Amino acid sequence: MPDTAGPSPYEVLTRSNILNRLKRRTVREALEPLDYEVIDSKQWVPKERVRRVRELMETVQTEVVECTERGFGRAFRGVIADKGIHRLLVGSGSDLESKLGALKKRTPQTIPELVPYAEPVEQTKDVLFEIDAGITLVRSGIAETGTLVVWPTPQEPRLLSLVPPIHLAVLYTSTIHNTFLEAMTREGWSKGMPSNALLISGPSKTADIEQTLVYGIHGPKQLVLFLIDDLRATT
Repeated sequence: MPDTAGPSPYEVLTRSNILNRLKRRTVREALEPLDYEVIDSKQWVPKERVRRVRELMETVQTEVVECTERGFGRAFRGVIADKGIHRLLVGSGSDLESKLGALKKRTPQTIPELVPYAEPVEQTKDVLFEIDAGITLVRSGIAETGTLVVWPTPQEPRLLSLVPPIHLAVLYTSTIHNTFLEAMTREGWSKGMPSNALLISGPSKTADIEQTLVYGIHGPKQLVLFLIDDLRATT
């Protein structure tokens, strides 16, 4: 026989109470004021923000190379030679492609083959998994946690930083924020975001294997951060 008992009076009462309370709530009641005092108190001067990002990232095996805009070419060539990078994946049409292309014209023998990442992933799987390294521009940094904010774009898709065994990241010191909240607020994240934003605090790692921290399991085995000092140019 079909069950005609229906829900118990308690279930009906509870559901009714919940729905009625939701109907009575206004937007103003739902959005209770938030206290950001603890977060807002975390403020550092520009040089200290840079120091925190460098030291926190080095703690988790990120290689940090500090340089100026003028000295970037020399620093870049040094890393390329040290890592033995022969083929470098770079976003097609990106600012970095133009920057590295100019370096290659001046000293072609010291710059690796620049492979543009332009095709859909279905057509570039072989390139992604056979390339020596990938390079991306970092949108900003977070001093509190030593984190890089990588903002995927059509020119620099997210796989460019997630698949190659070595990730070369370029961060300008003037874009380092104090906290994650400050980054979201000042950069206007609420006005529009990509399908995902990447928060990177070092090379890939896991502690699933016998609770021992192991690097390079699910992504790049190495992360090299070019920390370009442009604070003087912005002050």
